[in-house]
Amino acid sequence: MQDAFTLPDRTLPQQLRELARSQPTRVAIRQKDFGIWKPVTWASYYQRAAHFGLGLRSLGLPNGGHVGVIAENRLEWVLAQMGCGLVAAVTVGVYPTSPTPEVAYVVAHADISIMVCEDQEQVDKLLAARDSLPRLAHIVVMETKGLRSFTAQERQIISTFAEVEALGRAAWDQGQHALVDQALASQAVDDIGLMIYTSGSTGKPKGAMISWRNIRGVVPGIVERLQLTSATSHLSYLPLCHVAEQMLTTFVPIYLGTQVHFGESIRTVQEDLREVAPNMFLGVPRIWEKMHASLSIKRLETGRWQRALMDRAMAACAPLADKPRAQWSVSERLTYSLWYWLVLRALQNFLGLRCVQVALTGAAPIPADVVRYFRVLGIPLIEVYGLTESTGMVLGHRLDRVIPGTVGEPITGVEWRLADNGELQIRGDMVFAGYYKNPEATAATLQDGWLHTGDVVRQEQGQLKIVDRLKDIMITAGGKNLTPTEIENTMKASPYIKECVIVAEGRKFVAALVMLNAETVGQWAQSRRIPFTHFRSLAEHAEVLALIDREIAHGNQRLAQVSQIRKFHLLTKELDHDDGEVTATMKVRRASIYQAYGAEIEALYR
Repeated sequence: MQDAFTLPDRTLPQQLRELARSQPTRVAIRQKDFGIWKPVTWASYYQRAAHFGLGLRSLGLPNGGHVGVIAENRLEWVLAQMGCGLVAAVTVGVYPTSPTPEVAYVVAHADISIMVCEDQEQVDKLLAARDSLPRLAHIVVMETKGLRSFTAQERQIISTFAEVEALGRAAWDQGQHALVDQALASQAVDDIGLMIYTSGSTGKPKGAMISWRNIRGVVPGIVERLQLTSATSHLSYLPLCHVAEQMLTTFVPIYLGTQVHFGESIRTVQEDLREVAPNMFLGVPRIWEKMHASLSIKRLETGRWQRALMDRAMAACAPLADKPRAQWSVSERLTYSLWYWLVLRALQNFLGLRCVQVALTGAAPIPADVVRYFRVLGIPLIEVYGLTESTGMVLGHRLDRVIPGTVGEPITGVEWRLADNGELQIRGDMVFAGYYKNPEATAATLQDGWLHTGDVVRQEQGQLKIVDRLKDIMITAGGKNLTPTEIENTMKASPYIKECVIVAEGRKFVAALVMLNAETVGQWAQSRRIPFTHFRSLAEHAEVLALIDREIAHGNQRLAQVSQIRKFHLLTKELDHDDGEVTATMKVRRASIYQAYGAEIEALYR
């Protein structure tokens, strides 16, 4: 157990300036460009952020102004964010995968006056909605390719990132760096630093206001629970407009002085992982499920003897998954060592996670079997829990006490209680300041300082288990309470099932809409010489339907009889963000799906 982490008495921007002063030549960020990893020191990080912030001021950004960022994870994202913090402005992240209407909604609702965009694609979204965005005065674009396609009138409100940075550099050289010093001197912990919009799975996204106090409040518990040190390294690839990635790309690194890596693209994560070999890795359940599926495919592609060896390794190491390594016997250490060198090391290298000392899953429920699977592989995967409104992680497993299916214990600084209906409620400095321009939702969520999470929780073996969202619990026609998430996660533990949406409210039995995993099912079909041309033809094949039926039956064996799926409909297309079926974070929008597949659902009950 490491010593307790003492948090500096500074806001995040103030701490960035301090790191630039105290360890100017130490590498803070590495970014991969054209195959080459380029380092950025703490001094350069602060200097460039300050220049960009002053450049925004030159464009007319006022104190407390709102700046939006829409881009994949990259150096310019955090330069823009910290630049805003250094000049007393507020950053608002927007998902780069969002279609124009969703982008326009956030930009308008957040009163954004300047948007920082990655490329022409993102600029086009703003220009398409420009008539509905009267407050938007300027657009800053990171990549210059395609700028010539804009009209002269459009170009008047567009600047490149380099141009804005140059404006700020000139202002700095002319003595305006005092603006940064003044902003930091007057910066208070209760000032808002970030606005993070919720996923909007049940309605319009809400803008959660995150203060510097909230960020300072959550960091010590994260550091202690994950046993992080200044030597920790992290590959940043999940969306930075989500609080989970923010806490490991900006919150913790700036307070702890750890190193962050930005890969070339979201599409090169696997390759980047192998090159960076980080000692900390965060993956949402969909990432771990995809890795699980990729290993299942790898197993199918190997020869019979290699498959048998892999199966024996997993069986031999399965009893060690939930047992702390410090408690392993000599025999157990020898068993793991043997299988590590024969099988597990190669699998860890294939994933790029051989050097990981702590791996996290969070942001959504994950099947317990998936957690256990990676722990059998020797990857120290733990489950954590948090919300946008809690500024990130507030519950998590201790590294030496992991019970798959639970989310561990509260971190340092979190006060918690359970309401009569089982809802988890928390209090502490990490609880957000409220929703922007939405006092009704704020009053419903924050009561007497307590954050009402909306999640039903129960205690198991001294740890907390998330049962389901309070609003998602279903009551069958027979009056039985069901937790759809538990049923859905049981089914999604199968490498052949990517999504499962339960139907049970007011119904005589449980039914489901099931989306297959095209990659693993496709590989399975090829190995059996089953012809298919696209997703629909694969989903409609009788042998594929029989495969999913067997997987559902297998999952049902682990559920109470009342929770078992009696009928299912296999979807012939993937659930899509553009169709409003899932959010930008790939959370299912139940109401939209029930409406879109109403006929198919009714057919299940005939």
